[in-house]
Amino acid sequence: MGTSRRMVLAALAGGALAGCGTPDRTTETPRRSTAPTAPTAPVTPAARKQAPPPSAAASSPPPAVTRAEIITEYGRVAPRTWGFDAPGVLHRLPTGHRGIALTFDACGGRGGSGYDRALIDFLRKREIPATLFLNSRWIDANPLVFRNLAGEPLFEIANHGTRHLPLSVTGRSAYGIPGTRGAAEVYDEIAGNRAKLTRLLGTPPRFFRSGTAFCDDVAARIVTALGERFAGFSVNGDAGATFSPEQVRTTVGSAPAGSVVICHMNHPEGGTAQGITAAVPRLLAAGHTFTRLSDAVH
Repeated sequence: MGTSRRMVLAALAGGALAGCGTPDRTTETPRRSTAPTAPTAPVTPAARKQAPPPSAAASSPPPAVTRAEIITEYGRVAPRTWGFDAPGVLHRLPTGHRGIALTFDACGGRGGSGYDRALIDFLRKREIPATLFLNSRWIDANPLVFRNLAGEPLFEIANHGTRHLPLSVTGRSAYGIPGTRGAAEVYDEIAGNRAKLTRLLGTPPRFFRSGTAFCDDVAARIVTALGERFAGFSVNGDAGATFSPEQVRTTVGSAPAGSVVICHMNHPEGGTAQGITAAVPRLLAAGHTFTRLSDAVH
């Protein structure tokens, strides 16, 4: 078992990926620049009538696959897995890629709607690209910050769900957070924030990560059917924003090439910013580079 996987498992014992805490709505000024049934084939968006291209209009295009189609296709399919692993879940960058993908969750609601300005300012200063998984409620609490982040090519905006729920077709919980209770709720959790991001960004997000990063295999297939890729992780960088700065520095600073690192950007009171500030120069000095998920996964 590798070092990063042992760190992940150790963090899980403490409820490491729920990202819960007291909300902190910091703002920012504008910037100028069980017995499974036989699996069925997933719904293929290409086989459906495609939505029109995004525009500046206030309304977002309808999804290529409807809620009713998802219920019909997956509503009676029993899951085989539960946790961080499912077919199609991205844990590492493609074989041979030498970069490291830093990903930061912003959970929203009870998971915390704060904004770690120090963390983001450090990434900007050092020109470190990152993928930001933003929850719908976090976006609503931080509209100005969102606009600034969305306007910067350094950052890629990804889908962290509508209500920050574990993605289950049977209602399974993770870290005490009840999951979605069927295919319809899985659809709502993905598609609600997908529609918001498509409207705000002008293009749909490519990657999805559920609240707590838990999913079952059926839910993961629904993510794919809706045109996104479920992004897991290989290095748990801040244990749901509960690690000290030294723990973050040690964990992230030891990430090997090809890692997908998960941390949080919604808890400025935590040790994430200080830890990342210390870890990144260490990784750069060792010859590592950093990448957004979309620049490494095609």
